[in-house]
Order: sequence, then structure tokens, then C-alpha cells
Amino acid sequence: MTKRVVTLAHYYTQPEIQQMADKVGDSLELSLFAREAEADIIVFAGVRFMAETAKILNPAATVILPDAGSTCSLVTQTDIVALKRWRESHPDHVHVSYINSSAQHKALSDWIVTSRNVDDIIAHLYAEGKKVIFSPDRNMGAYLNYQYGYDMPLWSAVCEVHDKFNEAALTEAFNAVSGKKFLIAHPESPLPVLQKADYVGSTSGMLNWVKAYADDPKAVIFVATEDGILYNMGLARPDLDLRQAPIYAGCQCNSCPYMKMNTIEAVRRAQQGEGQEIDYLSEAEMAAARLPIERMLDFSQRYYA
Repeated sequence: MTKRVVTLAHYYTQPEIQQMADKVGDSLELSLFAREAEADIIVFAGVRFMAETAKILNPAATVILPDAGSTCSLVTQTDIVALKRWRESHPDHVHVSYINSSAQHKALSDWIVTSRNVDDIIAHLYAEGKKVIFSPDRNMGAYLNYQYGYDMPLWSAVCEVHDKFNEAALTEAFNAVSGKKFLIAHPESPLPVLQKADYVGSTSGMLNWVKAYADDPKAVIFVATEDGILYNMGLARPDLDLRQAPIYAGCQCNSCPYMKMNTIEAVRRAQQGEGQEIDYLSEAEMAAARLPIERMLDFSQRYYA
């Protein structure tokens, strides 16, 4: 009997990889799709924490990561023992964790959020009178504290890609443009960059902003996120001058090395059943991590339906 293989790809993978996928999306879209996928094998062209999330949500499926090395700095910069101590030091707080985290990290969380729903979920918790601690992304947490006046204690890890964007390089790039210019940015970027942005949002949010753009057609739109999304933005709006925000003077070259490990050859092998199978999570770990993820997905389906 032929096994049904479903291939998922994040927006940050190469265009050729996205063309091989049954579903392309951001973390929230792919999590929802993985939960409902009627698949024997799920090939996840992304990074390890995404494949782990797919396995947690669809434990009956075999989940394969094309390259075992495709991790995330938000994971590698987080010591789980230290995180557990940090959480225990705030016993009266709700622990909200960004989805860019390991399964063990998620198991220590009360809520999981993505960059698309983090604002709404934390606002919901504060409206209920809760106090919140936020991990692992320091930049995202700093922006939420700045934007909404929260005083959330923050874990200190960063996305090594987004953390390279800097205000000085942006200012220089802006000054070199004589006409109208805009900046849209992912909330994993440093706060000084986000403070200059015309729009701050998730990968899908930025893509939708570009699709709906109706201002000066000659304006330059700088995009402060991983360069993979420029492909999707260019397909949607080939009429616009879209440029990745610089990370230093003269460079617009910010790629996630882990996403780019998803090569055509690796994905093809994964579709044949080879690669890093996500088979190392215990039932107890998956059950503990599933609860905060499902809490997020149920919230998102109610509010974004």
C-alpha cells in the first residue's frame, strides 16, 4: 500500500523547496495544517522545532526533517534546566513561549504563541488579570513591553538572523532613498529597528501588508526579516520595489543558515522516508507540550476564523 506523503515548507525555505510542497506557510498555518493532515509521512522543510511541533500535533504520522542540523538559535541559546529554574522563580506568572522553541521548552509552558497571535493572546491574558513571563525571544518580548506597556520578565535568547538588523544600517539605507520609503519588520528584530517600522508583524502579516499595499507605487519597501519571504512578496507584487533591510552598510543578505539546509536533494530523500525522523520524544513530553500548543490553536481558530 502506497504511503501518503505530505510535504510542508516554511516561507523562509528556497523557492525550489516551496514548489515541492503541498503547503507553504508560516508557523501558525503549518501547525494547523499538520494537525489535520491525513498523512502517513509528513516531510517538514523547515527547522527542527517545527517538525517536533508537527509530531506533537499528529503523533500517528511519521515526521521527517530533511536535515538533522537545521535547528534554531532560539533553541540552542536556551538551557532547559536554567529555563525551569527561571519559570519556578515566577510561580504567580503565566509562562508564554514563542513557538520557536524545543519540545522540552514547550512542555514547561502554559501557552505557545506565534508572531501572528502573540499580541492577541498576551492581551487576552492581561485582560483576565494574569501576569506573564515571556520566552525565549528577548527582542519580541522587548517590543511587546514597549508597545503595550507590559512589564513582562523576559528570557534572553535571540534569532541570530533577525538580531543582525540594526538601526544605523537602516538609517543609511533610508537616507540613500530620495523618494518615499517604508519599513516592515518581523518582531524578532531588535527594538530600535522595530521603532522605525511602519508595520510590525508575522511573516504572513508582512506578506499580506505587501499584497494590500496601495500607496506610492514608486516607493521603496524595506523588509526586515529572513530573505526567503522576498520570493513570495515578489510573486504577489512584482510591481513594487521590495528590498531586504540591510544588516550593515551595503549588505542586503540576511539568510537563515538552518532553513537553507533544506536542499532539493534532502527534501527528495525525506519524501522517500530518509532523513531525521522525529521519533525521540516520549509520550509524556509530547503530552505536556501538546497542551499549550492546542490552547494556542483553539484560540487562533476562534479569533481568526
